[in-house]
Amino acid sequence: MTDFLPFKGIVYDNEKVEGGDVFAPPYDIISPRRQDELYKKSEYNIVRIDFGKDATSTNGSIDKYAEASGNLKKWLDEGILKKLDKDAFYIYEAEYRYLGETLKLRGIIGRVKIVDLGNGVYPHEETHSKPKKDRMNLMRACNGNISPIFSLYNSPERIASGIMERAIGESEPYMEALDDWGVIHRIWIADDPEDVKAISGDVSGNPVFIADGHHRYETALDFRNEMREKEGSDAEAPYDYVMMFLANISDPGLTILPTHRLVDNVPENIIELISPYCDVSVIEDNKDIIQLLTENPGHIGMSHHDLPGFYLLQVKNPDLEEVPDVLRALDVVVLHKLIFKKLLGTDIITYEMDAWRCMDMVKKGKHSAAFFLGPTRVEEIEKVALQTLRMPPKSTYFFPKLMTGTVLNPFDR
Repeated sequence: MTDFLPFKGIVYDNEKVEGGDVFAPPYDIISPRRQDELYKKSEYNIVRIDFGKDATSTNGSIDKYAEASGNLKKWLDEGILKKLDKDAFYIYEAEYRYLGETLKLRGIIGRVKIVDLGNGVYPHEETHSKPKKDRMNLMRACNGNISPIFSLYNSPERIASGIMERAIGESEPYMEALDDWGVIHRIWIADDPEDVKAISGDVSGNPVFIADGHHRYETALDFRNEMREKEGSDAEAPYDYVMMFLANISDPGLTILPTHRLVDNVPENIIELISPYCDVSVIEDNKDIIQLLTENPGHIGMSHHDLPGFYLLQVKNPDLEEVPDVLRALDVVVLHKLIFKKLLGTDIITYEMDAWRCMDMVKKGKHSAAFFLGPTRVEEIEKVALQTLRMPPKSTYFFPKLMTGTVLNPFDR
């Protein structure tokens, strides 16, 4: 059973700063160059808390987590950030263009009670330890959540969705910002007691599927356990909850993009190696490989530096009896478990979103081969998650990414 509750969030004062100056992309897609640009954009940009640089002072070095904590306190003292005095949910809309259409991703930011994975909250991707260590240090320093975890739920009744639509239609957003990809992000504060009650009732009790933010959820779970041990109590506390953005699968506007793979040391006889397991079609002209994969789900695309054209691979005999059926049906799992692990014996993989960039790097010999995937479907994510199984890293890329800085969740008592 999941609990979805409002909270007294920390938000920027919209009379003192603009969202475009202070919001930032998620920390894990910010390059060093973009980090510098965000630092220059505003002395109050959230990147200085969420993904800061190590700083120096007259007394020596200051680590970035201490700097983050100091900035949070300073901006609250200055009134740049303010803590709301009423429990609220936060309506989030991201308007964007995709394949010639204008789409709107909508969801609600609230706090979800932390449970062990598989007991109401379900992951679908594998994680690594290094990002979790970074997020744990930040959570300890700031005693709260700086960015929401992107998750999904399914409510065909769409009660919360209806409240969102009404609020968006009746009022101007509290803040908005344009991101690096041309997406317009807008936030509304929903604190009407009747709306708050209805939203909580509609969402609570539904399975929650983590879309983007597996590391942050696992970190929040570890932090909760750490604090319980430290305080010697399992009584409910603010750190028993984690901030989440929840989008209803029954609503339109959700886009999942594929992430492609580049690998080295792929032999020229790769087709011969693959043929016992896959039907191979040669594509000699310059067709759009992504369009082909979208039109032919369950296929894998491939280009090789020493071979002409493109190849479309349809798995006929994956030879993966040790892999559960629900995973064996996924092209990304077949690619990793069969082609990369069994046939090529490699786990050195470069990930790239842009298919044309992949083709260019293979053509120039920067990598020996590229493997192209179609987008993972939401129903596939649900099936894998409900069986508490995991896909390989970067099996899904949910678009658009949520901006950081719209609201923070403090663990104040």
